[in-house]
Amino acid sequence: MAKVKKKIKSIKIDLDKCNGCRACEVICSAFHASPKYSGANPGRARIRMIRDPLRDVYVPVYAGEYTPAECMGRDKYVIDGKEYDECGFCRASCPSRDAFKDPDSGLPLKCDMCEDDPPQEKPLCVQWCLNDALIYEEREEEVEEEESPEALEVGVKALTDKFGLDQIMDAVARMSMSKKG
Repeated sequence: MAKVKKKIKSIKIDLDKCNGCRACEVICSAFHASPKYSGANPGRARIRMIRDPLRDVYVPVYAGEYTPAECMGRDKYVIDGKEYDECGFCRASCPSRDAFKDPDSGLPLKCDMCEDDPPQEKPLCVQWCLNDALIYEEREEEVEEEESPEALEVGVKALTDKFGLDQIMDAVARMSMSKKG
């Protein structure tokens, strides 16, 4: 495969500045509502806040790629004397938890850096962060050229992993029959 230059976009998180206000979750869910800004359901946000207000620990985590399998890691992290499991910090949407899945459809969510219509200069979570704890970064990297699956393929794969191919095919057959009649 050929190497190509690719613009890598990421959000750097400064945990010392985050106060857990959750403005990032609210604006993200509002931007991704249908129609835009018609509601604010944090379950639809592509960013989640891991919170322990009694210990003043706030960790924003934004959604990454869908993964069809659970990971092997079940490590524990200790931050200021409080124990956290590894899944809490994971950016993936996977079968073992509901984080980063649409609450209605169960389809995986992934941070799109607010590149929807209208495109944003920076992701809205970064723009709305009250304490500048979220920092948008762009860099160019040389990577192997690869084909990325379409959103429909990722969604169908997630549903197939959850319900099985036979159930999905039966549902599609029922839906197509109801459209004819």
